[in-house]
Amino acid sequence: MKTFLFVLLTIALTDLNDNYHEADKSEMVYYSPKTSVRMDFTYLEEREEAGKFAEYAEKLLGIKDAIKEDKTTYTFQGVEITTHTQVDLKRPHVIRAEKGMPWLLVNINDRGLLVGYNLPEEPKEHKKNATKEAERSMKNPVQILPYTEEIVETGSAEKQAQAVAKQIFRIRETRMYLLNGEVEHAPADGKAMELVLKELRHQEKQLVELFTGKKTTEIKHKHVGSCPYGENFKFWNETLYFSAENGFTGADNVDADKIKINVEFVHQYLKKEEAEEKKDKKGKKDKNAMELSPIVYNLPGSARALVYYNDKLINSKVVPMAQFGIDIPLPKELFTGAELPKIRFSEKTGGVISITK
Repeated sequence: MKTFLFVLLTIALTDLNDNYHEADKSEMVYYSPKTSVRMDFTYLEEREEAGKFAEYAEKLLGIKDAIKEDKTTYTFQGVEITTHTQVDLKRPHVIRAEKGMPWLLVNINDRGLLVGYNLPEEPKEHKKNATKEAERSMKNPVQILPYTEEIVETGSAEKQAQAVAKQIFRIRETRMYLLNGEVEHAPADGKAMELVLKELRHQEKQLVELFTGKKTTEIKHKHVGSCPYGENFKFWNETLYFSAENGFTGADNVDADKIKINVEFVHQYLKKEEAEEKKDKKGKKDKNAMELSPIVYNLPGSARALVYYNDKLINSKVVPMAQFGIDIPLPKELFTGAELPKIRFSEKTGGVISITK
């Protein structure tokens, strides 16, 4: 009895899977793209870190320009106007199995965007991505100062500074002896000598920075974007604020410079009566009407983006906006016959890049 029930269950599951795959293979769905406008602002962050022993720098090492207090300044560099493509879930397109049309040749990427027809499949790139923790450790490695036992055991800040200064002079003397060949157990070859000298320079730099302080410079980015939608969306206007003391800041900073973003969106309003199927008064298709395929291309709208810094134009660009365009079906006759076309579509706009046979 148990065997009989198991057989029935197996048959039922097999039929269910077969029906599912048959339905799954009977149609394909892809989407038109939509575009977001993005501003990539670049600025420079310069940090000055005070030396731990800055007040003793001139007395012990003769350094007069030691950094004695922390300070960070920002310098605005510029802006790049870019776009980012997403899937427009409000514009799906269904391709169903039809006789005479090899619909399985449609190329859809893993995001659901139409990229081609009858094109060879391109190999996928496998990128190695480091973990965030690994990236942090690479950017900010742990610094171990070359302290001697004498430095560690010294009590007051001034005495510790004196011990560090002595260590700096010892490193310099060792380097000089090595260069002059006055060391008994010198490195055996040039490569080993180079590594030893490099390490001595590194140790000296770490200890000297305890007196001089440290300056670091880093290029930073601020990204601002908008993904407008709908016929009523005509403009995107935004004001940002930037200061040398705070970088990108709020509107309450009266000393900040103003950065204005002005973007005007242009919708595409082409008539599609030539692409629509005509019907006579009885509801029958016009014999002269062109039969359309389920494969459509997009005629995108556009956006003109302007960026001002203190009312001075610093960048402008006209970019395509896929969601403000219209979808136009390609004629069905293009996909029939012995020689099928190779069509490449733009992933960003949905437009046709090329048609070849």
